[in-house]
Amino acid sequence: MSGIPVYKELTKEVAAKMRGLRQSQPDLMAAFSQLAAAGTQEGALSKKTRELVALGIAVACRCDDCIGFHMQTLVKLGATRAEIEEVLGTAVYMGGGPSMMYATHALKAFEEFSE
Repeated sequence: MSGIPVYKELTKEVAAKMRGLRQSQPDLMAAFSQLAAAGTQEGALSKKTRELVALGIAVACRCDDCIGFHMQTLVKLGATRAEIEEVLGTAVYMGGGPSMMYATHALKAFEEFSE
């Protein structure tokens, strides 16, 4: 699949750039970290469920970087391919053809992080 990022490399590159922003923009990055922690904490929904929602939004919004980070977390949380595929189906329902194309990106990310 040409043109689709290599997700392990992509997430490493983006994480490195974000570390640089932590130095130059510490208040912004601290606020973003707090937002991420609040948006994924256990509550009525499990952390895994919240990450599945985030993945669906990442696909519908066509954000490869977001797909990479959320998929990496989902694999660590034990998400199954069936769970991922159901979320991708919902993302395609909400986002149409472009989301279908990014759903294939998400499957590639799942395969990479599952190795």
